[in-house]
Amino acid sequence: MTAGALPRPRSFVGRGGILLAADEWGEASSPPLVLLHGGGQTRRAWSRTGPRLAALGWRVIAPDLRGHGTSEWSADGDYGLHLFAEDVRALVAELGHRPILIGASLGGLSSLLAAGEAPRAAIRALVLVDVAHRPDPRGVRRIIEFMRRRPDGFASVGEAAAAVSAHLPHRPPPDDPEGLRNNLRRHGDRWVWHWDPRILDSFDGRTDPPGMADRLLDAARHADVPILLVRGGISDVVRADVAEQFCDRVPNARRVEVADAGHMVVGDRNEHFVDAIVPFLEGIE
Repeated sequence: MTAGALPRPRSFVGRGGILLAADEWGEASSPPLVLLHGGGQTRRAWSRTGPRLAALGWRVIAPDLRGHGTSEWSADGDYGLHLFAEDVRALVAELGHRPILIGASLGGLSSLLAAGEAPRAAIRALVLVDVAHRPDPRGVRRIIEFMRRRPDGFASVGEAAAAVSAHLPHRPPPDDPEGLRNNLRRHGDRWVWHWDPRILDSFDGRTDPPGMADRLLDAARHADVPILLVRGGISDVVRADVAEQFCDRVPNARRVEVADAGHMVVGDRNEHFVDAIVPFLEGIE
């Protein structure tokens, strides 16, 4: 298995029969590892991570969350966090083995609730990528503002790439802007983001809803599995003191930082991200 190996397509059935599209790398007999992307992304966010982890001996599955990429959209436009968590539970049950979950942002929150709240998904370990129990409201607002911007889309893929570069000034612009095409879909003569715009309707403007921090900490403690929190060294969403507090309050949790990475750790510093998680993965029995 080489680092550039192409994935195999597959699908899963989520809550309410919704169809979730996925990519898979690695041998069917290898231990399973599930990669769950953040809000507003697609499974393509893991296009470099998936084959590298498969080359290290994992069976890697990366689904599109509901309403994202080529997975089905919620018929009623409901994208409550509980639905994403239910989809994770359904996916884990369909796999039939205890996978390790690696979840970024929304994927991490969904995984944490799926593993720590009843009925608890049967997993071996959990990696949270730049997500903890309490986000920095400034960073969350910056992301939401970007997602709300340009509802009419873009005239070209290059125009969309320029918008991303302006949003992520710490990241060098891509050599080939066409690589962003997987995150876009055609809508008439325009390019729009490859997610259901109604997802933003489920966001009520509160970056830290009352009781959510305690709920997430409680879920982390009840998950009763090893947890690794990977923080981006320059993240404006998870502060260093909040990551430390999370690990102080969750006995099975520890943390690492990926230097020079923002909230999108995997996209910013993919090689360093993989290097940071491999020792943790290899230590799971």
